Amino acid sequence: MVEIDLNCDTGESYGAYRLGDDDALLRRVSSANVACGFHAGDATVMRRTVRTCLTHGVRIGAHPGLPDLQGFGRRAMALSPDDVYDIALYQIGALQAIAAAEGGRVEHVKPHGALYHMAETDDSVAEALARAAARTGGLTLVGLSGGRLVAAGRAASVPVWEEAFADRAYRSDGALLPRSMPGAVLDTPSAAAEQALRLARDGEAIASDGQVVSLKVDTICIHGDGPHAAETADAIRAALAAAGIRIGRGTHGTT
Repeated sequence: MVEIDLNCDTGESYGAYRLGDDDALLRRVSSANVACGFHAGDATVMRRTVRTCLTHGVRIGAHPGLPDLQGFGRRAMALSPDDVYDIALYQIGALQAIAAAEGGRVEHVKPHGALYHMAETDDSVAEALARAAARTGGLTLVGLSGGRLVAAGRAASVPVWEEAFADRAYRSDGALLPRSMPGAVLDTPSAAAEQALRLARDGEAIASDGQVVSLKVDTICIHGDGPHAAETADAIRAALAAAGIRIGRGTHGTT
């Protein structure tokens, strides 16, 4: 049976404010990208999320974002490469300390939101993130399939996973359709499941203009802040299982 990793962005509640149903979602995925306090999350949420990951055997990853709680890390900022390196190092290190205290370990790094997209348009940002992954123990770096972050990771000799998205629309060049555009988010479980199946089985997606986009897919992402995230995960799992594809750690982490 073919195996593919299914990852989710999680731990994005903050204080008294709850976002997403992490307990339900973490029963359905194989990897989690845990917010580290800059765009979302706090120390208590991080520890609780790590514990839930360990309970369900889910791989723990750091999800560093821009220092922008109000904007949920989805607004680009003018940061130098050293700034990017420093904020990534700070957030990864915080999660590593919490994971170690709970008897676990951080295995990968996936930048969040605007930081993720900044890495795809600016080589210096991608290189700073790759350097942070390398200096924190050679953690696997997760980036957009065929993108600059993956290339920077390979250049820094860290393992990489090429990522595709079940619940986001693509442009014909393989980039994600900006959230400001209509149809950028696939907001029904059935649409996300259909795209996830095509990604896992065929290594392709249908772009917003109808063109077929070929993608290398090591891991598929679900956004945990969506209102139907758990239902979407169930729909994806069912569609993949029907095609003989199992959710698991897969074969990734290549340099």
